[in-house]
Amino acid sequence: MNDMLRLVEPLIPALRRYARALVRDHAAADDLVQDCLERAVIHWEQRRSDNPRPWLFAILHNLAINQFRRATGRGVHVAIDETNEDTFGQEAEQEHKVMYRDVMAKLARLPHDQRAVLLLIGVEDLSYADAAKVLGVPIGTVMSRLARARERLHHELEGTSGQPDHNIVQLRNRT
Repeated sequence: MNDMLRLVEPLIPALRRYARALVRDHAAADDLVQDCLERAVIHWEQRRSDNPRPWLFAILHNLAINQFRRATGRGVHVAIDETNEDTFGQEAEQEHKVMYRDVMAKLARLPHDQRAVLLLIGVEDLSYADAAKVLGVPIGTVMSRLARARERLHHELEGTSGQPDHNIVQLRNRT
């Protein structure tokens, strides 16, 4: 027992640091270290090396992973006295996904030259001059293509492109 104490005690501060980095809560980290040390005492004879450091860190790590898995399946614990109705409500994400797909589909319908300029400047944050170099066109061409792409995408998204979209289903009557 004295041998175990002599080998393990100097490692406790390092175990606590690692546990705190994993769980980001002092109390939970201390509980995790305590569980780790308890398992180490129970299974001391099962270690495979004279150096218990990697073995203890493996125990701690595995306990933390198991704790994360349980928490994920269980959800977050919230005391009922500390909450209100807004705590439990979540915004629906389906609409955002549908809008994203709609924007991506309409972006794909832009002519290649307009789509390329819009992506380089709007998404990749390139300057007009850099986009012109990438595409091998004058800067004025980049500016005009970008203006046409933005206008066309705006009309597509507003539904005023002049051509009916057969993929859109009217959910309510607009009369």
